[in-house]
Amino acid sequence: MSLTTRILLLVLLALAPALAIQGYNEVALRASRNAALRADALASARAVAEDFAQIAERMRQALDLIAGDPSVQARDPSACGASLKRSAARLPHILLLALTDPDGSPVCDSAGSGPGAAAGGVRADLRRALGADGFAVGGYTMRHVSDRPLIHFARAVGHDAQADGGPRGVLLAAVDLDWLSDHLAQALHQDETAITVTDRDGLIIARRPDAAAWIGKPIPPERVAMLEAQGADVRVAAGLDGRERIIATVTPGGPLAGVRVAVGRDCATAFADIDAATRRGLVLIALGAVLALAAALMAGRMFIRRPIERLLRTAAAWQAGDLAARTGLRGSTEFGRLGSKLDAMAGTLQRSTNDLHAEIHRGHALQDLQVTMLHELNHRVKNTLATVQALARQSRGSEKALEARILALSKTHDLLTREAWTGAPLREVLENELSPYRTGDDQIGLDGPAVSLSPREVLALGMTIHELTTNAAKYGALSVPEGRVRVGWSLVASEAGAQRLRLTWQESGGPPVQAPTRSGFGTRLIAGSVRRELDGTVEPAFETKGLRCDLEVPLEPALSAMLVPTR
Repeated sequence: MSLTTRILLLVLLALAPALAIQGYNEVALRASRNAALRADALASARAVAEDFAQIAERMRQALDLIAGDPSVQARDPSACGASLKRSAARLPHILLLALTDPDGSPVCDSAGSGPGAAAGGVRADLRRALGADGFAVGGYTMRHVSDRPLIHFARAVGHDAQADGGPRGVLLAAVDLDWLSDHLAQALHQDETAITVTDRDGLIIARRPDAAAWIGKPIPPERVAMLEAQGADVRVAAGLDGRERIIATVTPGGPLAGVRVAVGRDCATAFADIDAATRRGLVLIALGAVLALAAALMAGRMFIRRPIERLLRTAAAWQAGDLAARTGLRGSTEFGRLGSKLDAMAGTLQRSTNDLHAEIHRGHALQDLQVTMLHELNHRVKNTLATVQALARQSRGSEKALEARILALSKTHDLLTREAWTGAPLREVLENELSPYRTGDDQIGLDGPAVSLSPREVLALGMTIHELTTNAAKYGALSVPEGRVRVGWSLVASEAGAQRLRLTWQESGGPPVQAPTRSGFGTRLIAGSVRRELDGTVEPAFETKGLRCDLEVPLEPALSAMLVPTR
């Protein structure tokens, strides 16, 4: 990475606080706006529900007055029809007023239809509701005469003292649903706010916008399931028009029980000013970054790059063997002091060359001695392992398991010996244990980057892989021809920047796996090797398709190769 690039990176790093502040402000503004929108949506939904309840109450009062008319009480079709017509004329939002028998047979209506021909009747749900307090609100209905959607408000009229005390008739008021949508929308404060009102059957009886396209249609089943599953009064979801909205739902009581009022605030419109402010802030930050980078390039070229070039030229001369070269930098500045120190160092280095060559020769001798001692140590350790193996054969109990473990340790020891105890590749450690069980090209799969392990890591992971392989050969995927074993690994960086090895052992195609009821020696050996020896983690999962074992261990920093100078 060049010095210029580093300067530019420092400038960009200096801009990081501005970006952090910009991000914090946006998050805070969005959180505040979201809370305000949720509160507003819920308040608007409650206002619409209250407005609808007031409409129902006014309709109750209006029907009470109409029901008190003598012609309605007398059930005279001619006079009753004229009275209902006059009342309907004073209430333009009412499409039809009608009086029916309790069984739904028409008596008279405001349209002038004669008995037996009045439009509309008493729906079953209204008849059931009339048994409570003599007033009920129905659901969506389409008037066949005018093909206009409407909703019924019903009131019981009179009582028959000689019968069962039930109503002598039912007074119906059919209200235009288009008028209802417009009226309820007046309670909303923003044009982009959507309102949806459904009846007890889930049919839409009021909608803004797109009232004509939705009135009389049911709420899509997936949206009903979403509303019932979430259960909250306020949620963020896609509206009927597909736009993301903050939706508040209210269910009024009384005669409107079963009605659902939903008010949705459009998220894109509600957050448009915050998005615009964010774009402006990012543009200003980008402009500042461009200006800062330009200034850094000019200043760096003048005050940093030139002295650095002089230092590099002098260093190149020293590398070529000209220890008489000097930087010529002087003064109290950082580069001046550095140049003076480097020039003095060059003189000292020239005098120390002979001493350095002598030290190198001594280092060769020490290295040869170290190699000889290492081979002697390997010989002694192998003899010790052979002795332990012989003792294991004569022991009672799990002699074969102990022998296998000692052999696995010996094989790992041999692998380290071939590498002069500097470490070994992870793939060779895996192949060392798994290759004897390979019966096909795809039975055992190894997938991962080249990873070099230290001797301590080779020994611990070698024993761990041996235990997993032995278990798979006895009880798992390697015990049957169709079984498969996949080992994958990767390198990740921890928060501190250190390298960590993640390894996953996955078996499939073998016998069904069940979690053991107790922890055996092999399991304890794996846990001890990974956790105690390597300070790592091991997580076995006894899945039905096969054992899965996830390992993660920190890797030791790469050991520097021993310096072997040219003789």
